[in-house]
Amino acid sequence: MRLASIRVPGGLRPGIGVAAADGWSVVRVDLLDPAAPETVLGLLSLPGEEQRRYARLAAEAAGRSGHPAVTALEETPLGPPVQPSPKVICLALNYRAHAAEGGFVAPKRPVIFFKGPNSLTGHGADIAVPPITRRIDHEGELAVVIGRRCKGLTDENWQEAVAGYAVMNDLTARDLQLADIEARHPWDFSKSIDGYGPIGPWLVTPDEVPDPQALDLELRVDGELRQKSTTGRMIFGVRELLTYISSAVTLEPGDVIATGTPDGIGPVPDGSTVEVRVGDLGVLRNRVIFDHASPRGPAAGPPGEPARSTTPDQEGGEPA
Repeated sequence: MRLASIRVPGGLRPGIGVAAADGWSVVRVDLLDPAAPETVLGLLSLPGEEQRRYARLAAEAAGRSGHPAVTALEETPLGPPVQPSPKVICLALNYRAHAAEGGFVAPKRPVIFFKGPNSLTGHGADIAVPPITRRIDHEGELAVVIGRRCKGLTDENWQEAVAGYAVMNDLTARDLQLADIEARHPWDFSKSIDGYGPIGPWLVTPDEVPDPQALDLELRVDGELRQKSTTGRMIFGVRELLTYISSAVTLEPGDVIATGTPDGIGPVPDGSTVEVRVGDLGVLRNRVIFDHASPRGPAAGPPGEPARSTTPDQEGGEPA
């Protein structure tokens, strides 16, 4: 099943959408049944027969021409398919070619950092680049969403913790990150700007993803191919990541694990559209819009000095 979270005007309870068979339409199951769960994870926590009932309701509605609960995907305002998310756990340097392009040696154990849950946004949302930073870099990734509270997962039971998979773009304020790296400061802030973690459009349940290490990945900026790889090239696969992380950290329903990006990262120009595709999980599309107000904060420098900037030829030294 492919599920989406729909933004409702006025900040009311979000709607829940199920993908129609064509993959280009969304069926609002909350409109079909007012008693439907309020969240995607709520629906997935129902017994299997109840989940199948909603799938049948959605299929029936999609088969009726002009049904009011069916809307085109690109005309449907989507939020992150999982919300709220207690934590967003990210992997740095999890592809050898990406480690090499930044001048790093491939790690011997997973390198983990965190993004703020405020960074998550949905398919189709515009990404606002605040004046404090002037460079935003794309990083296409496979995301794993946790469905139940767990710790100490093993090679035998890790799959039981997975609610589903999604496409993600781990956007980064690269100028802020490089400045923090140079100063030997933590660089979480550069990853946690509002909206810098678009994810979606769908949460795809594991029954539709028999092997998360067999998905091709592509990222395009205004149609130009920037990243092309496969999840099979991860240094640490999904199984290894979940068993490693859960050995020390309790995973909660709604946690998102961004599994790392391949080589080809780079800056996104103002006004450009970024598209990320991972296997047949869907295409995540977002437009980047720079706020051109006067810069504020450390990146702007003292009064009277120009804002700090990082040009594309200064790439290198980026850990993620």
